[in-house]
Amino acid sequence: MSRISPGQSDFHPTGHREGGAHFDLTAAALEHSHTRLRTAVRPALGLWTLLVLGCGGLLVSAANAGADDSIDRATLDTWSAPYRGWHYWPDHVVPARPVIGSITNLLGTDVPTVYQVPGSDKYFMSFIGFDGRGYQSFVAESDDLIHWGNYRLAMGYGPAGEFDHGGRVIGAFLYESYDIKAPRILKRRDGKFWTLYGAYPRQGGYELRPGYEGVAVSDDGLVWRRAKDEPVLSVYDPDCGTWEKDCIYQPWLVEHRGRFFNFYNAAEGGIEQMGIAFSTDLLNWMRYPANPVVRNRAGGYDAQFCSDGKVFRDGDHWTMFYFGVGRGGAHIMIAFSRDLVHWTAHSEPLYRAGGHPGGLDQQYAHKIALVFNPKHETFYMFYNAVPGGGEVTGGRGIGLLTSKPVALERKPAP
Repeated sequence: MSRISPGQSDFHPTGHREGGAHFDLTAAALEHSHTRLRTAVRPALGLWTLLVLGCGGLLVSAANAGADDSIDRATLDTWSAPYRGWHYWPDHVVPARPVIGSITNLLGTDVPTVYQVPGSDKYFMSFIGFDGRGYQSFVAESDDLIHWGNYRLAMGYGPAGEFDHGGRVIGAFLYESYDIKAPRILKRRDGKFWTLYGAYPRQGGYELRPGYEGVAVSDDGLVWRRAKDEPVLSVYDPDCGTWEKDCIYQPWLVEHRGRFFNFYNAAEGGIEQMGIAFSTDLLNWMRYPANPVVRNRAGGYDAQFCSDGKVFRDGDHWTMFYFGVGRGGAHIMIAFSRDLVHWTAHSEPLYRAGGHPGGLDQQYAHKIALVFNPKHETFYMFYNAVPGGGEVTGGRGIGLLTSKPVALERKPAP
């Protein structure tokens, strides 16, 4: 989960954070138990070439920082237009304080991700609940993407003294397809479903630093367990850059041409930006040396944070929905790429904090999940809608935007 700490109108998390960010081009050699990944970074004809040797090989070329890989404004406007002007659902679809079995002390819900399990027509949503100690991941189910219920624990706290004791935030799932209109069906690999997850080592507060990322598996898509007992990304890794040295936050997983991309946000002081890591097996990762790939823009709607990117294939390009913090709020933003590496963000938010007519996101509008319902030819964008006020978490719950109006039909949750 990304940091818009409750009760902080200046959008800084607990503790003092300051400073800018830059990327580190130092070559790093990463040794793993069953494979060796070596990075070689060298300038050649204005390009940096990142060559990963081992596990079948992965080749990514990244343009020199001086080159212009930007997408022009007219194209940004055209590509972003289908995702603007959507319709707000009046209420949270997952409330701030759901009762989940014996768990009755949740203070807020956050970080939705929608998926389906092969062979089932039901929709599932992973989300986290904050109970004052830290985060646990839960799952809800729905028949219509509006009414959610049957809440259950998906992945609780890790063991004491370990990297995920303070919380586990699942949701970076391995899908069968990342096409923007494809069903969000979980994909089996080696007989299991997979997710990356955000993790915190300490309990007792809201995202206590440092953060890590882990990898988990599931037999049924509902209950998750570690696939590896060490973090897959850590601030103590030898290839950790200066821009991410203080905390690593939430991942997003994409599989493309048999390789895995982890889009993740991280912090240096009070600044968050997004980078990429690569893998061929989901267990061992190496960072892109030209990180961060989505950066803050001075004076913009993402001047402080560029966080929680969600990436989908969208025709002949890739679309990323992320949230920015700047100009007094947290907003839903959009960026585009032709190659998954070079990104250009639109300067105007898709949806700003305070856009909900009922005030449901008066304080923050951020952290989306997107799914297309072919039955109604409608996109459903779930997001963390925070009204603000006296509650510990600002009353945060899961809100909804739809690309077409959806009939207001009240019925019991499943």
